[in-house]
Amino acid sequence: MKTKLLFMAAAMAASMQLSAQNVVLKGIGHDNRYDDGEQMPSTYVGYNSSVQKSIFVVDQGIYSMDWNGSTLSTPVKDPAVNIADFYSGGQFTDNNKALWANNFNMMYGNSGAVYVNGKLVTVFSRDESSTVDEELFRVCKWDANSGNLLSNEIRPKNDHLESAGMAYNPVDGKVYGLFYLTGNQLPAEITDDPDYFADQDDDMTDGDAGYAICTVDLSTMKVTPITKGLYYYNFITFAINSEGRAFALTSGGSSAVPGDDGKQRDINNNLTGAQLYEFDLTTGLMKTQAVEKIDPETNEKYTAYEPLVGATGYSSQYRRQAACFAKSNPNKMYWVGYYNSGKGINEYGSWGPLPDREWRTNGKFDTALYEVDITTGEANRVAKIPNRWIFSALWVEGDDCSDGADIDILTPNDKAPTDGCYIALQHADNGSIWQRVEEGKQYSYYLEPAAGWKIHSVTFNGAELTPDADNFVQTPAVAVQYNRLIVTFEQETTAIQGVPAATPSNVKILGSADGIHITNATPGDQVTVCTMDGRTVYSRRMTGHQADVALKSNTLYIIKVADKVVKVRL
Repeated sequence: MKTKLLFMAAAMAASMQLSAQNVVLKGIGHDNRYDDGEQMPSTYVGYNSSVQKSIFVVDQGIYSMDWNGSTLSTPVKDPAVNIADFYSGGQFTDNNKALWANNFNMMYGNSGAVYVNGKLVTVFSRDESSTVDEELFRVCKWDANSGNLLSNEIRPKNDHLESAGMAYNPVDGKVYGLFYLTGNQLPAEITDDPDYFADQDDDMTDGDAGYAICTVDLSTMKVTPITKGLYYYNFITFAINSEGRAFALTSGGSSAVPGDDGKQRDINNNLTGAQLYEFDLTTGLMKTQAVEKIDPETNEKYTAYEPLVGATGYSSQYRRQAACFAKSNPNKMYWVGYYNSGKGINEYGSWGPLPDREWRTNGKFDTALYEVDITTGEANRVAKIPNRWIFSALWVEGDDCSDGADIDILTPNDKAPTDGCYIALQHADNGSIWQRVEEGKQYSYYLEPAAGWKIHSVTFNGAELTPDADNFVQTPAVAVQYNRLIVTFEQETTAIQGVPAATPSNVKILGSADGIHITNATPGDQVTVCTMDGRTVYSRRMTGHQADVALKSNTLYIIKVADKVVKVRL
């Protein structure tokens, strides 16, 4: 069996009051592009045998920068990660701190992220070989003050967790987002509505993907669409102010040369570039306004329905960005976006694309802090951000719209305990067992396999434990609030239907936070993972001696590697 933890929200640290001209902006950030590519650097610290992990320190994490109305400080990691705090003299001196630092490898919201009252949720999408034709989402939940990883799970593609951004609405206490959905198209009841700003992409067919306003339950990550169809725009941000008004920016490119004020305009002197839209959270529709126009061919007047807001005046990349509001100022949106659309005066002296490798001097992919006037959509670039820092979530420290929000992003069960330390055990078939424990103490368990099964592996917070001859296992001293004791049971014989006998091997299958870890395998060993209803979700041969297989949670699996048949619940 494998445990699944349910987590509880902890109290948020006391907030600090900030003036309108002195703002501390924090976000989930990374230095997103380097000289010739996308790869972020990482520092390999070493292999920690105590926790059975290779420890890496990476750039992504929580960052802070100060804006005083005239200057912006360089983003700094907050809390900081110092290798010397857990590694010295070629040895690991603090295993918990090492795991904490290594966890920031997973703090990457390439599919969206949100801050709510001292907690963070990041969604990372990836193509994963553990399932057939399926993209998986890694959903991580964090303490925004300490950087502690609170939960980590793999979820399937059909959860539709890809978003342009998520934000808390202080008016109704819900979290909304612009989620990227498939298999839908805007129906006639929306496109025929005169209050709807007609989409220009009228050739979209069923099965194409687009964005819809949805609510999301952060405890279960269930996405519920409000919009009846999809908007086919390249949205890059989503934010809600203290009045409950929701705004989104699209990526926008323009061939116009910026004017003396740095903004781009069309031939009619109207601002171009990234567009700001406002949404009605009740209907999920864009808000529009009637504009009287004249047809240039017929010279006849007609009424057009255009966005309620407008263009920012700056072009921006179609890459993840972030925006937020201070609770104290509902009319100004902070936006960390790209400096331009990758164009400038090139080596030939004309306005055109710039080579990426010269980004340090040409500004092609530099980022900046903008202040956006939500009444007009016009933005002002107030400060350039060094080294291309970009964010997948942004919030105002001590003055965020979600401060004091009564949302538990971690506990999908109202009956779950809410204080103290716990070790969570999950029955192999159904149900959960909670045990309240004391920090600093060790705990022993007697493991009793069912008839025909034997103990295969035991892990506690990712580190393997070895039961004694009497099937007792003792945990290390409890050092964190939420802990996992994961036990896998191995079938004593392979004489089961559809599973032929195999030569005995030393292969080991360990439960992990988001699937299984296979070690001591022989290249060529067949690995098969089935659900209890007989559906095969993974089948391939080992190419090396070890492998990780990501599997979604809330499912009971039978896993076979060589002669090993293991039962585990994730």
